[in-house]
Amino acid sequence: MAKRLQGKIAVVTAAGHGIGRAIAELFVEEGATVYATDLDKAKLEGIKRAKKLKLDARSTKAVEALAAKTGPIDILVNAAGFVHHGTVLDTSEDDWDFSFDLNVKSMHRTIKAFLPGMLEKGAGSIVNIASGASSVRGVPNRYAYGASKAAVIGLTKSVAIDFIRKGIRANAICPGTIQSPSLDDRIKALSASSGQSLEATRKAFIDRQPIGRLGTAEEIALLALYLASDEASYTTGQIHLADGGFAL
Repeated sequence: MAKRLQGKIAVVTAAGHGIGRAIAELFVEEGATVYATDLDKAKLEGIKRAKKLKLDARSTKAVEALAAKTGPIDILVNAAGFVHHGTVLDTSEDDWDFSFDLNVKSMHRTIKAFLPGMLEKGAGSIVNIASGASSVRGVPNRYAYGASKAAVIGLTKSVAIDFIRKGIRANAICPGTIQSPSLDDRIKALSASSGQSLEATRKAFIDRQPIGRLGTAEEIALLALYLASDEASYTTGQIHLADGGFAL
């Protein structure tokens, strides 16, 4: 069976763990030349056959240098993100600025840097990781996070419509709660701050998924593979829920 990304060149941000890592690994398996990037290059160890590079997605200079190094690419996956907990009253100026810089402006940087090469090729797929906690659904204590992920959806649609006749596709994936190292860290932090046990805190995350379990990074990677591949050539500007019924 032919590999679905054979001959394609892909860049994946935040590939050190979780969703980004699962996407990078799957894309390699499907034949792509993958530039797996992360702020902490050590986290990229173990991703076989990928080109592993350090990238600070908050640095325009670093992103532009990466685009110059890779040359024109076929697929861009923006997976870098941060979950801030709290209402508007708990959100400082720094919290707001950091959330939007990492969750939204990093995508602006990478798209602006890599899009010219895609236009040169006359084709390209951009996959942005948004969230069910966004314009899709309001979630308690996710003020900055929900606002920033809603912005990701708007950004995605804008890129899609601006370049729809140029061979460029842009889509957003909105996951529900996904098991990942970052989720484990958030559960520990919330448990410590609330005095609730780790088990009870984890159960609260599971219980908000109507399907009754957390999602896996590999499940999100499979959706990203479809959107990145030529099989999705008629799909652009859409949000794609993989959320265990979270938005129902």
